[in-house]
This record gives sequence, structure tokens and C-alpha cells, in this order.
Amino acid sequence: MIFTDSHCHLTMSDAESTLARARDAGVRGFVFPGTKLSDAPETVAVAQKHADVWAAVGFHPHEAKDCDDAAFAEIERLAADPRVVAVGECGLDYHYMHSPRETQIAVFERHLDLAKRIDKPIIVHNRESTDDMVAILSASGARGILHSFTESEEVARKFIEAGYFISFSGIVTFRSADSLRACAKALPHDRVLIETDTPFLAPVPFRGRDNEPAYVIKVAELLATLWGVPVEDVAARTTANFERAFGVTLPR
Repeated sequence: MIFTDSHCHLTMSDAESTLARARDAGVRGFVFPGTKLSDAPETVAVAQKHADVWAAVGFHPHEAKDCDDAAFAEIERLAADPRVVAVGECGLDYHYMHSPRETQIAVFERHLDLAKRIDKPIIVHNRESTDDMVAILSASGARGILHSFTESEEVARKFIEAGYFISFSGIVTFRSADSLRACAKALPHDRVLIETDTPFLAPVPFRGRDNEPAYVIKVAELLATLWGVPVEDVAARTTANFERAFGVTLPR
């Protein structure tokens, strides 16, 4: 079985030991997104060292206030690297509002334009901003991934119709996540990805610990229960989706 982790922040852990534990657990594909200019070069450098790791570069909405022309020009330069397979993590976050709403939207739209110009997917962060997000993505013509999805089936289907994959994190295993599990059960299997959001959102039974890519298997096991299929089928389906979403081929 081969599992994949479509979203893990390796700059926030010891990347080498974290990757080694994940590979021992059967995880063979990783996308490592940056969140700001200062960590973007490291994401690319780690991906360049490992055949099964790819990078994404961009500004998280919390950091959008720091995305001036010079900073974005550097993101655009790094995005051209062949080991960079996506633009992001970027998007909208109206919960904390660390950057003004208008700034978040303008910076997000700049990332969408870049993704279209270089023909790479975009990794989208959406928190308490769904109305704006649906409107922006439906009109954008970009493609990509809604990371750590927490919305309803109805919202998920709108994003799928706009050309997006839906990625589930450890949140789907939480006791309080019945509505999210109903969504994950109902969606077409060929549009679903799994992720950790390392070091955040550790799944049951690891809540309270730092999350890591080895734990993505718990998300796959939960999907297997929901879909009524062996976990091997979930591994094969989400691995194929990973390769299609990011335009990569995993080493085997």
C-alpha cells in the first residue's frame, strides 16, 4: 500500500526524521507547502533532496499583509522550479483576521493568477470565508485543492464543480465531526485527498500530540470505514488522485 500526504509543513519539524517515520509507515508522497517568503526557499530545498517530496510556495492569508511586489516576485521565481508543483498555501481566513480582508482577497487573487499562468494547481486555505471563496474560485478558472476541508457536502460539490479536489485532514476523525464525515462519505472518491497539516490537527488516537505524515494513515482508515472498502482501496484511490492533482508520479 502507498499512502500520500497532500499537505504537511515540514519546516515546523525535523524534516528528515519525520519523513523517515512516514516512509516506515507506508507514506510515499508528500507535498510541502510554504506559508510566507521566509520559509519558501526551505520548502524547495527539501523537495530537491527527496524524490518523493514536492513543494508549494505562497503566502498564507495570515501573512498576506507582508506580500508586497518584491516578495511576490520571489514567490513567482521559486514557483517556476520543477520541484514546485503547486502555488500556496494561500486563501482567506476571516477567523483571526491577521491581515485585512481586502488585502487577503487581493493577495489570493494574485496567487490564482500566477497558478493559471504557470499551469500549476493552487492549495487553498478557507476559514469562515466560504461565500467569498466560492465566488472567487468559481470565477477564477484556476484548479487546485481545498486543504483541510471542514465545510458541508453542498459546499464541497460547488468546489468540485469548479475543478477542485477536496482534502481531508485529521479533523474528520474528531468526535465532533459527524457532519464532516457525512460529507466525506458522500463525495466522489476520485476527488478526495488525504493530509495531515503537520504539525497541526493530529487525528484520533493521537490528539494532543504534534501531527506528522505517518499519521495520515488514520485518515485513510476512517475513509475506508465510511466508504465501506478496504483501506488498500483508499490508499490506491487517494494516491492516484494525488498524482493527478499535482501532476506527479510517485517513485515506486
